[in-house]
Amino acid sequence: MKLNDIRLGALGGTLCSIWASVSFGDVLQTMLMAALGTIISVVTSRLIGKIGKKK
Repeated sequence: MKLNDIRLGALGGTLCSIWASVSFGDVLQTMLMAALGTIISVVTSRLIGKIGKKK
């Protein structure tokens, strides 16, 4: 066996074990939290920009 084959097998096994432990609900919650964080970040930056231009 080549070293690359061993690395690929180990990576595949790791990914499969992670995939089995993650549920669809977790993925959906992560997506919603990321979207909410993005929206809050954009709104905050625009508000700070408007406050900075007024002064």
